[in-house]
Amino acid sequence: MDEYITTTYGDHLAEVYDQWYGAYEDAAIETLATLARGGRALELGIGTGRIAVPLAARGIEVHGIDASSAMVAKLLARPGGDSIGITMGDYADVDVEGQFSLIFVVFNTFFALLTQEEQVKCFRNVVDHLTPGGTFAIEAFVPDVTRFSGGQNVRVHTITNERVDLQVAQHDPLRQHIKSQHIIFINNEARLYPVEVRYAWPSELDLMAQLAGLELRQRWGNWDQQEFNKNSEKHISVYERVK
Repeated sequence: MDEYITTTYGDHLAEVYDQWYGAYEDAAIETLATLARGGRALELGIGTGRIAVPLAARGIEVHGIDASSAMVAKLLARPGGDSIGITMGDYADVDVEGQFSLIFVVFNTFFALLTQEEQVKCFRNVVDHLTPGGTFAIEAFVPDVTRFSGGQNVRVHTITNERVDLQVAQHDPLRQHIKSQHIIFINNEARLYPVEVRYAWPSELDLMAQLAGLELRQRWGNWDQQEFNKNSEKHISVYERVK
């Protein structure tokens, strides 16, 4: 297999992404619209636009960054997709003009930055593009290393006479790195959908934010803004620019 690079995820999953993950929950759109406070919003890793397009429909001026032309093509094909300003490239660099009252990254996409250095750089560049008092919102999973045995994990999603759908993963705890493949066998044909992430604990994200000049304002367990606690499987963390 070719080396995993910035565009690998999007280029492999673009054709099935919306089919697998569908529309985003209304509570997410409502919360992000509120955080934007009527100002401009920037999505990092905008993908097929399943957040950006409905957010723009609320009257928010939305811009996005993505490295995958295949994903962006799906966005532009959506009704209303052509209203979104797109910058192609690595969103760790946040190479886009102007400032924004809200910058956000959802669905674990922040973890697509595969080193701590890249993640820290992203935080710092986000601050450079936030208005004073602007916010940076991250949706990410809470790491659960107990699901790995011997540094590996196999999950079976579907078994029928014609189809087997499973996910295999390897875990490197030193690098906080998970390398996985979603594998679908259909009538003896195999399709591979690779994913690699570098996860970070909420406390580590807080430290990155502090180093960049951001402070944690809210942390919820879901988009309905329920309490984040030890049983939460994900978090919505909202950081505010303080300098």
